[in-house]
Amino acid sequence: MRRRRAAHRRAFEESRLAVRIVRLGTSRHPGEGLRIGTVRRPPRGVPKEKFASQNWYDVWFPNLAPSVATMTLGQAAQTPAQWAAFVRKYKAEMAAPEAARTLDVLAALSRQTSFSVGCYCEDESRCHRSVLRALLAERGAEIV
Repeated sequence: MRRRRAAHRRAFEESRLAVRIVRLGTSRHPGEGLRIGTVRRPPRGVPKEKFASQNWYDVWFPNLAPSVATMTLGQAAQTPAQWAAFVRKYKAEMAAPEAARTLDVLAALSRQTSFSVGCYCEDESRCHRSVLRALLAERGAEIV
């Protein structure tokens, strides 16, 4: 009975309309939809025509990536205080009108279609995508 419920829950999550926050380059989830790369740079050594087929992304959208200075701050963060400084700076960048409107559009789209946004970082808790997840949730996005 538990297996059946777990399988039903997985099938429901895979079929519902929502945004999924992913690590780029990983296998796609069933029903994931369009994969948007919110990264500053394309993957190194990968020909452009292979970005989608190798599960990097379908569309490159660096507009939601941290600036180079902010990205460097996040990558260097060793302490909770340093990470909090990165989060504050990245949130400030995402509060700029263009970025804020983009987040509003993505939140609205998540209620109409399935898609994913992602980054290369292995650990989401130490990646801008954890902040993107929170910012989209604040805007009422459906998130899987």
